[in-house]
Amino acid sequence: MVGRVRRSRARRAAESAFGLLLLLKAVVAGALVVALLAAGVWVSWDGVRDALASDARGTMTVRSCTQSWCSGPFTPVSGGAARVVRVDRLVSRGTGQRFAVASRPGTSVVVRTGVAGVLFALRSVAGALLLSALALWVGLGLRRWAWGAAALGVALIAVPFALG
Repeated sequence: MVGRVRRSRARRAAESAFGLLLLLKAVVAGALVVALLAAGVWVSWDGVRDALASDARGTMTVRSCTQSWCSGPFTPVSGGAARVVRVDRLVSRGTGQRFAVASRPGTSVVVRTGVAGVLFALRSVAGALLLSALALWVGLGLRRWAWGAAALGVALIAVPFALG
């Protein structure tokens, strides 16, 4: 075996330390991706649950809007008195619009129902996907997964506005 040179103990230790740092980087980036996605699902869960399975369903007609909320009368499907409720301004396109909503128990806040309502409720997941795409690309070097996560995040943000 001509040309084989034994590396010094210091060099082997440095290579092992560098490998450990690379492993640590991958573990931290993977944990960040999991934490971001879990936080996005956690924040979105109440809105998705109300949009899918709330018992107090009805329709709302938007009468007035402020910077962050729109309000108007809520007419329950199952009968009962109409009351004034408010909905996130992003869900509404302005005054006069009428759409199906579900009332959150014990509050005057309603959420949209149907596909558009669920997608609006998943905005936090969309943001988490966009942030985790960066961690996938930079931290883990998974470029295709990062592009996929980013595309899904952008779609979750754009599609509800198209369904409006």
